[in-house]
Amino acid sequence: MDRHQLHDLIRAFLREDIGRGDLTSEAIFTDDQIGMARLVARESCVVAGAEAVAAEVFRVQNPQITPSRAVADGSRVNPGTVLLAVQGPVADLLKAERLALNLLQRLAGIATLTARFVERVQGYPVRITDTRKTTPGLRVLEKYAVRVGGGANHRFNLTDGVLIKDNHIAACGSISEAVARVRRVVPHTIRVEVETDTLEQVRESLACGVDIIMLDNMAPAMMAEAVRMVAGRALVEASGGVNLESVAEIAATGVDIISVGALTHSAPACDIGMDWDGHEVDVDPPA
Repeated sequence: MDRHQLHDLIRAFLREDIGRGDLTSEAIFTDDQIGMARLVARESCVVAGAEAVAAEVFRVQNPQITPSRAVADGSRVNPGTVLLAVQGPVADLLKAERLALNLLQRLAGIATLTARFVERVQGYPVRITDTRKTTPGLRVLEKYAVRVGGGANHRFNLTDGVLIKDNHIAACGSISEAVARVRRVVPHTIRVEVETDTLEQVRESLACGVDIIMLDNMAPAMMAEAVRMVAGRALVEASGGVNLESVAEIAATGVDIISVGALTHSAPACDIGMDWDGHEVDVDPPA
């Protein structure tokens, strides 16, 4: 992640949460009171963002805060594992606590869910990717967490590639016309992907010579037939309603990519808390 972009996001998030000041912490503690706290996993999870994000939240809040012993991203940890220790002015530790936890819980949840999807398709030559179904404002962080969990990223935004979807086709009139219009405008270096939901649309896309064909909400048997039709002439992506129960069957059809919106729009946050400690802590190693 770009650190300047990350810091801009963190500053905006802190302004939202702190407002004109933390009435509680500033009334109780003076600026010279120093403390230490630990961010602790309450459940098993895949860590994402302890050092890269949560530690930066504390640093942005006050550069005098010293984060230490962050557990590496991608580590699988058990309940009770300390993910990050922080030391600094008490009031600032408390001001940054909720934002650091919110982001760490969210990113660990996405990484943990992504890892489960990746595990389900082990042995198949297929890539698990995310979608643009992300939380507005958090896309760069959520897509980072997908990579930590072993997945890959689809488009970050609409400038990253051409994806002609069902509504483009409906408004334009046909796949062939939509592809022709796109190719008159976009550089030759840009891949063209088309979303299909019937075998006839797959045939039309092949006739247009597109680079990637998305099979949207197709049954596995139809997907397998589509893969046979394509026969390596384009990359094949499966999408729509993919879950942990269906992903292995979809992978077995021979598709190259499986995009899963649930990685970012439905991942449950991991349970992580901040425990107060007045002295140096010994951080348990990841499980």
